[in-house]
Amino acid sequence: MVYVEALLFIAGLVLLVKGADFFIKSSASIAKKLGISEFIIGLTLVALGTSIPELASSVVASIKNASGIIIGNVVGSNIANIGLIIGVAATIAIIKTKKEMVWRDGLIMLFASVLFYLFMTNGIISKIEAGILLLLYVAYMAFLIEEQPEFEEYHFGHFLRYFFRFRYIMTIRSKIISGLNYRKNHRRKKISPTQKKKEQELFKAGLIKDFLITIISGAAVVFGAKYLVEEAIFFANLFNVPENIIGLSLIAIGTSLPELFVSVSAALKGYGNIAVGNVIGSNIANIFLIIGVSGLIKPISIIKGTLYFTAPFMILMSIMLLVFIRSYWSIRRIEGTVFLILYTIFMMLLFVNGLV
Repeated sequence: MVYVEALLFIAGLVLLVKGADFFIKSSASIAKKLGISEFIIGLTLVALGTSIPELASSVVASIKNASGIIIGNVVGSNIANIGLIIGVAATIAIIKTKKEMVWRDGLIMLFASVLFYLFMTNGIISKIEAGILLLLYVAYMAFLIEEQPEFEEYHFGHFLRYFFRFRYIMTIRSKIISGLNYRKNHRRKKISPTQKKKEQELFKAGLIKDFLITIISGAAVVFGAKYLVEEAIFFANLFNVPENIIGLSLIAIGTSLPELFVSVSAALKGYGNIAVGNVIGSNIANIFLIIGVSGLIKPISIIKGTLYFTAPFMILMSIMLLVFIRSYWSIRRIEGTVFLILYTIFMMLLFVNGLV
């Protein structure tokens, strides 16, 4: 019986991760073919990217009132992204970065972590607090795509002003309008009847294929998340292990696999900014988007272990990442080794002392 449950857990994880990959690619293809602006695609589909596994599993956990899995998944994924993924990537090759990685995205990541911690100090993430986090995510996505001259070298302070002045509303509005205008202009282009017929046939065939892949991969994500969470709860009850530990370990590591593959591949090819940017972007999405969406479904309960150990450790790792980047504008092998050691100690403390 236990073996069957273990196989279902693994199957759920595989369906979730691979399904999310195909879902993003096919959905983005459909959006482009239908003339949807790149802004909307970036704000929704591409931005979700490697965070879909965490999002899907957290939404299912929220529906099932498994707050421990949600918090464990988010906090554990953020710690794994820095300790495990950056650690592995940096030991393989030196990761070079840019100043903007610290002054903009890095500080936004730290801001998200601290704000998340402040929200959890009263023992619960309310729907209002979740709504604020989700709004911050929308503003962050809009801020990244903002093309105005004053944002050429924007920093964290610019983002705060951008958010509190509600400028993201104007950004979204203008990008939607420009996308619609582009679609209209594209339709007006004169092409021969033969070429038009050929394009329509190719369009129809490609669109049907994309829709089928989207439906199948979407179903894989749903069922994968369902089985992953259900089996996680099963093992937590079977071995009398708190849900937080399951979320911080098995689910957090499992759902972080996409980030691991992307970052290691980027490091090997010398694209340090992609490796670090992928991790920082994912950490921001995990807090703003995943906690935001999950908390809007149902308020998320916080236990003392999260408040006094795991969440502070997440903030500590975030600070260390920024300090390491700031020192040499790169992450060297010695620093990658430090991250791996800290992550190993963190996991040992979880299982040996049950600090959750």
